[in-house]
Amino acid sequence: MSTSVKFEKIVCYLHDIINNKTLIVIKKLLLSILICVCFSCTKQTHQESKIIKIALRDVGDKLLRSNNDSTSVVKPVVALNNNTYQITFEKPLVIQPDTLVNIVKTSFKKANLSQHYITEVLECNANEVAYSYVIKLDVEQSLVSCSGRELQKACYTIQVSFINSSATLYQYLKYLIPLVIFIFAFLIYRKKSNRTGISKNSSFKSIGGFKFYPDQNKLIREAIEIALSKKECELLALFVARPNEIIKREELTKRVWEDNGVIVGRSLDTYISKLRKKLQSDDTIKLTNVHGIGYKLEVT
Repeated sequence: MSTSVKFEKIVCYLHDIINNKTLIVIKKLLLSILICVCFSCTKQTHQESKIIKIALRDVGDKLLRSNNDSTSVVKPVVALNNNTYQITFEKPLVIQPDTLVNIVKTSFKKANLSQHYITEVLECNANEVAYSYVIKLDVEQSLVSCSGRELQKACYTIQVSFINSSATLYQYLKYLIPLVIFIFAFLIYRKKSNRTGISKNSSFKSIGGFKFYPDQNKLIREAIEIALSKKECELLALFVARPNEIIKREELTKRVWEDNGVIVGRSLDTYISKLRKKLQSDDTIKLTNVHGIGYKLEVT
């Protein structure tokens, strides 16, 4: 077997394997990344929720102490959803807005929580907002009113809603989204190029009006692309290397099938028939059967 034919055969064999395996690896990598991010974000959300509850219990305890109350308890902190938490108290209390703002800010800072949240003080019976304020990362955008005014002693519920509940999720997405876009763009480009185009670096051999790309498993005629199977590609590579020459059946069978450890009786005839159909649009080339000997690619 000549070096050029052997090389073409290897290229034909590896083309589909490399293509398919590359795409599979990329898809698996993308799926793994998404699973890891989702798992990490879920784990982070659970951890963050626990920290938020601890910080809010600290807020409740300090509010009670500001009322000189060291005996009543802060009821369990309730997570209304992923972003909103609620503190309730055993007994009525007085709330100073300035004190509440400072206590919450201090407790959240110690717990390294988001400094982007809304705090509401709700009256227990009417469930109306008695006082509220907004804290944002940009201090100028924060809204804190009613400084110095006191909320009379009553039953209150404090509700805190985080506008950005998870900075970690944002960090993940900031890097993940460009990666996902890049991978999908690559897959789309690869799929499109495989369907409609040929790599600029791909070499081809002319067969009549066809261009044969052994490394792409393709025949091109007047911008019409014809896909070839691996076996068709291997056979055609042999014929192209020896145009107008009879190649014996035994040689074709040995080179294309026996090297792979499999020989099927009528396989050669079946693939020759398939190649004929794909080449039939060009009258200048013909794949003929030399009875009892083999086949010949006639190029005029």
